[in-house]
Amino acid sequence: MINKMGDKVTAKETMIKAGVPVVPGSDGLLKDVKQGIKIANQIGYPVILKATAGGGGKGMRIVTKDDEFEDAWDSARKEAKASFTNDGIYVEKYVVEPRHIEFQIVGDQYGNVCHLSERDCSIQRRHQKLVEESPSPFMTPELREKMGEAAIKAGKSINYEGVGTIEFLVDKFRNFYFMEMNTRIQVEHPVTEEVIDHDLIKEQIKVAAGIPISGKNYYPTMHAMECRINAEDIFNGFRPNPGKITSFHSAKGHGVRVDTHVYAGYSVPPFYDSMIAKLICKAQTREDCIKKMQRALDEFVIEGIKTTIPFHKALMKNEAFKSGDFNTGFMNTFDMDNCKE
Repeated sequence: MINKMGDKVTAKETMIKAGVPVVPGSDGLLKDVKQGIKIANQIGYPVILKATAGGGGKGMRIVTKDDEFEDAWDSARKEAKASFTNDGIYVEKYVVEPRHIEFQIVGDQYGNVCHLSERDCSIQRRHQKLVEESPSPFMTPELREKMGEAAIKAGKSINYEGVGTIEFLVDKFRNFYFMEMNTRIQVEHPVTEEVIDHDLIKEQIKVAAGIPISGKNYYPTMHAMECRINAEDIFNGFRPNPGKITSFHSAKGHGVRVDTHVYAGYSVPPFYDSMIAKLICKAQTREDCIKKMQRALDEFVIEGIKTTIPFHKALMKNEAFKSGDFNTGFMNTFDMDNCKE
């Protein structure tokens, strides 16, 4: 099952067979630039080139016209080869003004699959998520049912066992398309845990032990949000900023959760992902959750290195974000000067 979903081209083919909506694009890997341009003209620009073994935004390039295709193709292949030792590239229609909404699923050894509702991961830069929340401010009950059914169908089509995530792109008209599946527990799983009061790690262990799941779907009863605290210089293109943490004070309080491994005196190495903590807040409403997150961010102190905390503070005050009016292109218009304290 992981083999079917670990490769994005194979995953797309699997979803087509299962009847799950997918973004129009190539049937498989592109052979060359000529074939890519032909498909791009058939489905219409803009298109996006994606690495079949990709992740974390690596090997992805947006193309708006024929003249840009070859350079984007060469660049995407080189990055994919360097990152994944696999330079396979496919092309898809680029969905304009999309939301990135994913569904948490759990499957057992007996063919049962259920969903644990959605997370909205649309606040991101270079296809790397910065903030996740549940429920999505863009979601409707009708859309949740349709996407939940599609996520379950996707899981059942590969006899999925364990905790996983079905990721979708949702356009401004609320049409949704399968993007990829993460066949593992994700960074943002605490968001789901907080809104449904369910331990996903425990659930994963139970499935591995052969214990059947309940089979029922879960829906949010609270609102939760997660800010990724990364060791990055937000005023220098979010460049990683490794070094020694000289002072560390974690946010605390009711409805505040911090998952981290760092402490005062810890040296952040330059070799790994730059995320050093996850700050999760929950409340009865989205408005209250944002207020609680603002307070928690004000309390969170990390000195000695640069982090994304100033960005998150500014984001929580942003009117478009507070109203829920955003998509994956949000960071293209976000004024970083608002992050200066």
